[in-house]
Amino acid sequence: MQIGLLGGGQLGRMMIQAAHRMGHTVVVLDPDPLGPAGQLADDHVVGDYRDAQALAVFASKARVFTTEFENVPAESLRFLSAHGATYPSADCVERAQDRLVEKAFIASAGVPVAPHWPVRSSEEALALPAQAFPGILKTARLGYDGKGQQTVLSAQEAERAFVEMGSVVCVLERRLMLASEVSVILARSAKGEVAVFPLAENIHRQGTLHTTTVPASVSPAVAERAQSWARGVAEAMNYMGVMCLEFFVLDSGELVANEMAPRPHNSGHYTIEACETSQFEQQVRICVGDSLGPTALRFPVRMTNLLGDHWFPKGPDGAAVEPDWKRMVKEGKAVLHLYGKSEPRPGRKMGHITERLD
Repeated sequence: MQIGLLGGGQLGRMMIQAAHRMGHTVVVLDPDPLGPAGQLADDHVVGDYRDAQALAVFASKARVFTTEFENVPAESLRFLSAHGATYPSADCVERAQDRLVEKAFIASAGVPVAPHWPVRSSEEALALPAQAFPGILKTARLGYDGKGQQTVLSAQEAERAFVEMGSVVCVLERRLMLASEVSVILARSAKGEVAVFPLAENIHRQGTLHTTTVPASVSPAVAERAQSWARGVAEAMNYMGVMCLEFFVLDSGELVANEMAPRPHNSGHYTIEACETSQFEQQVRICVGDSLGPTALRFPVRMTNLLGDHWFPKGPDGAAVEPDWKRMVKEGKAVLHLYGKSEPRPGRKMGHITERLD
């Protein structure tokens, strides 16, 4: 089957690799002619996600559609839904694009979220209560990997940060005392079948995921609660596709939801080697109508993101220097994934390493 994929990044690249192993083809819509996914796609429509002509051409080339990033325009998914099924739906993607809407929905599904306040004006920022601080001011839309957010310690700092971020709608989240951060990856098919992956424990650096370790170092009760809540959120919105729900584990032992991603997730990369079925294969299975695969963990594992920082400092000619991968990958114990990005930049995700821990 020909699958239509919105987006040309590394998540799409890994989904295409899974699709090819399963005998399916993929056409990509992406404005970057040299993106990681487009390099491997069977067909590539180069165009903006809102371009009506590009969307029409793209729609004619596939029978089912999916996305590899949550900021794809929801109206584009709605257009594609007239030409074939979309996994996930435009409504689900749209809900995850706004932090205020997202948090309200998660709470409505019976899952606790961190204390938060909307900030839609300087006046609202200055009126924030003392119990909101210390906090993190985040743009309600488009922020990721630590972008679009600032730590603030008072209403005055929140107001300054609000203005610095362009006076767009924001949400102020109270900073919590965390024991750890964990995430649940799950897949839900059009038939309502659900497959949940083992709980992952994540460490971030400067807002970007650094490592994911599985199994997570939490009690079985906490792991079961996180997986059950993630399943409940997916079922409450009739979600179809692969999704991630991130949680904070507090020092008190409480569990609160952070945010969801309506797509495969960075913290699920370990599933390629360490699980019977990867998150990307599940995405393909959902698109083509196959039953979901088993998600059992085959061995303990750690995934480490490789950022563009590894290519710096530059060499004497001013060019970025390729890292010595042999020193970074232990033979027989680790697998290197590079994403085919031509330009390394500090903070840019260039690849990852998956390492067995047994």
